[in-house]
Amino acid sequence: MIIVPVREGENIEKALKKFKRKFEKTGAVRELRSRREFTKPSVKNRMARMKAIYVNHLRLEEDEM
Repeated sequence: MIIVPVREGENIEKALKKFKRKFEKTGAVRELRSRREFTKPSVKNRMARMKAIYVNHLRLEEDEM
C-alpha cells in the first residue's frame, strides 16, 4: 500500500504528484502491461541483447564526442 504523508496546508496537487511518483516507482503498471501477453524466454533474451547492443552503441558514440 502506498502511503503519502500530507502536511498541513500542503497543496493537493503536490500530494498527488508525490503519489504518482511513488506509484510509478513500484512498477505496477509496467508489470500489468507485461502480463497482458506471454513472451517466450528466447524472445525476452533477444530483446535484452538488442537493448544492450543499443546502449553500448550510445555509450561509444558519447565517448567519441
